[in-house]
Amino acid sequence: MNQTNRQFENARILLGISGGIAAYKAADLAGKLTAAGAQVKTIMTDSACRLVTPVCVQALTHRPVYTSMWTGPEDFRIGHIELADWADAMVVAPATANIIAKTAAGVCDDLLSTTLCVCWNKPVLLAPAMNSRMWANPIVQANLVRLQEQLKFRIVGPETGRLACGTEGIGRMAEPAAIIEEIRHML
Repeated sequence: MNQTNRQFENARILLGISGGIAAYKAADLAGKLTAAGAQVKTIMTDSACRLVTPVCVQALTHRPVYTSMWTGPEDFRIGHIELADWADAMVVAPATANIIAKTAAGVCDDLLSTTLCVCWNKPVLLAPAMNSRMWANPIVQANLVRLQEQLKFRIVGPETGRLACGTEGIGRMAEPAAIIEEIRHML
């Protein structure tokens, strides 16, 4: 981990957590990035907050967690612009079919989707996580291709394994170590 510590020292990572059950892995990712020397600011969707609390992520990153376009720390002005300007790179883990679709279509209806719209010219990494039938949906696949080709977003995963519904298949979010390795390549 020492080599990783040097590589992430002072890197500013904006972590988006959307509402998939893999949000618990995102909390682990946030802690590992912070331990590796990165400054991590986190945006959580309403659905993500139902799975992992912002307090948990804040404790792991030692920074406030942003959950709304309408509230935030006192210095939080035009949040989605300031967060995008601050970041060296943005990571969305888990990236649900919902946030992938909203981003591909340019829908900006919450802090995470709005910030992703602003970050189109920065390194962005998506770590998809969803049921294997959702993953196989041609619209989801077309949205991912669009994001990769038009915006140069990077994708890591998903992996094959046990899914939240109890079946086996592709759709598990990549492990934090694999996501960290992709971030290292991006930076």
